[in-house]
Amino acid sequence: MNYAIESSEIIKYSLTAAVGFLVSMLCTGRLIPYLRHKQFGQFIREEGPEAHLAKAGTPTMGGLAMAAGITAAVILAIILGLGNAGDLIAVLLSMYAFGAVGFIDDYNKIAKKQNEGLTPRQKLLLQCLFGVLLALFMMYREGTSVFIPFIKTRVDMGWFYIPFVVFIELAMTNSVNLTDGLDGLASSQAAIVACTFAVLGILQGSPSAMGASGQAVFGAAVGFLMYNRYPAQIFMGDTGSMGLGGVLSAMAIVGGMEWLLPIAGAIFVIEALSVIIQVGYFKLSGGKRVFRMAPIHHHFELGGLHETKVVKRFCIFTFVCCIIAVISVI
Repeated sequence: MNYAIESSEIIKYSLTAAVGFLVSMLCTGRLIPYLRHKQFGQFIREEGPEAHLAKAGTPTMGGLAMAAGITAAVILAIILGLGNAGDLIAVLLSMYAFGAVGFIDDYNKIAKKQNEGLTPRQKLLLQCLFGVLLALFMMYREGTSVFIPFIKTRVDMGWFYIPFVVFIELAMTNSVNLTDGLDGLASSQAAIVACTFAVLGILQGSPSAMGASGQAVFGAAVGFLMYNRYPAQIFMGDTGSMGLGGVLSAMAIVGGMEWLLPIAGAIFVIEALSVIIQVGYFKLSGGKRVFRMAPIHHHFELGGLHETKVVKRFCIFTFVCCIIAVISVI
C-alpha cells in the first residue's frame, strides 16, 4: 500500500465523489415528479410485510438518477486521469448492462402493467454473458491473478478466472437486488462498501480506477439516499439495485480485490443466504420456516424493529465488516 498520497490527488478524488453526489441528488429530485406524473409507482407484494402496503405507488426506477451521477463522476475521473480509462469504462458498462436487465423488469411491471419482465433463465443468460465479457476484458488487461486477503498474496486462477468473475457478478447483482427491501437499505450499504473500496484503491497507489469508481458510487449513492431514506420519496427499483450490483462487482474486479467483496459486503451475502436457507428449508420440511420472512431484513422488521432501526443496525454491521476488510489488506 502507498500511504503517501499527494493533496492534489485527494482533491481530485473528492471532486469525483462531489460530482456523483450532486448529479445524483439533483437528478433524483427532478425524477420524482416526472415518475409520479407518468404513474411509475412501486408495486408492493401482498405477501410482504403489511406495513409496506402503504408504500404502494411510491415512484420507482430511481436507479436511473444514480446511474447518471455515477456516469458523470466517472467521466470526470477519466478527464482528471484518475485510473485507466479502459477500466473505468468497463465499470460503467457493467453498471449499464446489469441495470438494463433491471430496467426491463421495472418497465414491464410498471409501465406495461405486467407482472413479469424477463424470465429467470433470460436474466441468468444475460448476466452470465456480461460477466464473461468483463472477465475476458480483465484477462486481456491484467491477467488472471486475484488478491487473497489476510495472507496478502496473489494467486493465478488461469482459465478458472472466467467462471470466478461470472459468479462474482451474478452473486453481487442478485444479492443487492434482494437487499433492496427497506427505505435506504441498499443505497446506504452500497455507499459504505463503495467508500471502503475507494479508500483501498487510493492507498494502492494513484491513479486508481477502483479508487475513482468507488468515489463515484459513494457520492451517487449518498445523493440518492437524500430522497431514498425513510420515509422514501422514491425507490431505486431493479434498475438501481442490479445496476449497483454490477458496478460494485466491476469496481472490485478492476482493482483485483474480488475476495474483499464478501467481507466488506457481508450483509449482501447474508441477505442472499437467508433467502436460500428459507426456500430450501421450506421445501425440505414441508412448509416450515427458519425466518419469520426472508430476506432477513424482513425477519427483524416482523420481530418488532422499525425499519429505520434495521437500516441503522445493518449500517453499523457493514461498517465493522469494512474495517475488517481494510485490516485484511493493509
